[in-house]
Amino acid sequence: MDLSLFLLLNIIICVIISLVLLISVPVYVNDVFGHGLGMDMAPPVNFGDSKVTIITQISPQDLSVGNVDSANLAIRFFDQLTNQNFNSVTYQVEVWRSGELLARDIFYDSTGDLNVEVRPEFGCTESDKWKCTTVYGEEEPILGGKFARGEGRPVIEGPIFDKGGLYNVNVEILSAVSPKQLVAERLIFDTFVSVAQEQDFIIQTAQAEEIPVVVKTYYDDVNNFKFDNNDNSISFDMPFDWRPDYVDLVQVVHEEIQVPKTFDPYKEGNKLKGYVDGVEVDSRVLLIDPYSYEDTNILHFLVTGTELKRINEELGSKHHDKKTIFFELVPQSELQKNSFDIKFNTGMTVKMSWDSNLGVGDEIPFEFTFVDQNGKLVKDLRYGYSISDNKGNEIFANVDTNTMNPGILASEGIDIQRITIPSQDIYKMNVIIFGQGINNDQKYAGTASSFFEVGPQGQKSPKEISIPDWVRNNAKWWSEGSIGDKDFASGIQFMIKERIIKIPTTENGQANQNVKIPDWVRNNAKWWSEGSIGDKDFASGIQYLIKIGIISV
Repeated sequence: MDLSLFLLLNIIICVIISLVLLISVPVYVNDVFGHGLGMDMAPPVNFGDSKVTIITQISPQDLSVGNVDSANLAIRFFDQLTNQNFNSVTYQVEVWRSGELLARDIFYDSTGDLNVEVRPEFGCTESDKWKCTTVYGEEEPILGGKFARGEGRPVIEGPIFDKGGLYNVNVEILSAVSPKQLVAERLIFDTFVSVAQEQDFIIQTAQAEEIPVVVKTYYDDVNNFKFDNNDNSISFDMPFDWRPDYVDLVQVVHEEIQVPKTFDPYKEGNKLKGYVDGVEVDSRVLLIDPYSYEDTNILHFLVTGTELKRINEELGSKHHDKKTIFFELVPQSELQKNSFDIKFNTGMTVKMSWDSNLGVGDEIPFEFTFVDQNGKLVKDLRYGYSISDNKGNEIFANVDTNTMNPGILASEGIDIQRITIPSQDIYKMNVIIFGQGINNDQKYAGTASSFFEVGPQGQKSPKEISIPDWVRNNAKWWSEGSIGDKDFASGIQFMIKERIIKIPTTENGQANQNVKIPDWVRNNAKWWSEGSIGDKDFASGIQYLIKIGIISV
């Protein structure tokens, strides 16, 4: 299917959903959210005429050891084809960590949405950890499943979520629709959720400075943390099973390194290289988040299962016996970036940026950063994009490969896509947001676009853009309709010729006597006059007008 038609159909679906306030689109999610996040969905299985599965979710989702004394474990049993829950469900739930059973009991819920309160208990000295666990709740009379009346929840109290790492929540459905209706065949689902653990370290620099660093691990304890003053690299390792049959189960291994923004080697804008067991990882593995904290940059190591398999293959069969994974982060020189913003009417902004040293013909890592109206990262988004030239011809598109549940997952609100731009020109970037989270929340769903230009190959610095503040008045009057398209175009043309405005121009176009400026340029002018976007974004609109001949220079 042509992507433009595909995007249009999805826009229509999103609009219908928002109008009726009912999500009726079936939820098909193949991505496992475990190994670094607080929710997961098991692969579906056949159950009569239904395809059934469970979603497991912990909240708070970004649960860190020691920060909470009560958490919620939610398990939903539903038909994936209709997105409808089964009623009167009896679950057998087991919680495991590192091969140790921590809890096992039977629970009942009349709605198919089971919520269990988990109260972490520390200091269990039993060799069998489950012996330290106690489960509270009323008992359903048929199968004896624990439940609570009204707004209450059954409770698990024990050595669960008392340590960071990967937790396996194994669920067996014993009955559904009615407590008396036992399932004919065992329905067993394995899901994985991660609990973060923060470990504090101190970097001793060559200048005798002490820099506090936090490693937030979602997998296991970090060991052998080191800082090398020769190249300012940070390294550490942790337990990991490299056997191919285990690596096949891993979706992503997630580690966060938190450093002060004042620490120069890891400041925002510096290029980083990452290595796992000595093998350089793809640039998409490393994400820098300067948005979440005022004084701290978060450096994400998001090593996907695909990347782990590649590393295993590159290092050979001897590597399969290794019991640790070694991370290394090496800062490079400062990176100059070109950028532009794409604004949605939902309050979402996509901040686009890329290395200004790269140009046409290069494989450019474009960074997509999704922020809300308060400038905070919006996580767990599914999005797609396409790029078209100034004639409207689509040159590139990506909505991932799953046609039933389209969208690239930006789990941390930041994603990197490698794109090759064929020639220097004005291009249109179209972005569609399909939904957020495992339940496909439609709050930010929609489409938006903006124009950009990539410079020639080997370009070493960003192009000069200088626009005096008083030009904002003209832009404001035109955006409000006080002056017409022709007057606005003539004024801009005069200021470019007189070098009052300096912008990087494209090939000169022929002046268009029937001046009709696209609405998106008017929006850019309004946002620029209000200070919502910068000179570069406003200049991109002017460049476009030059390219299509509305303004000649």
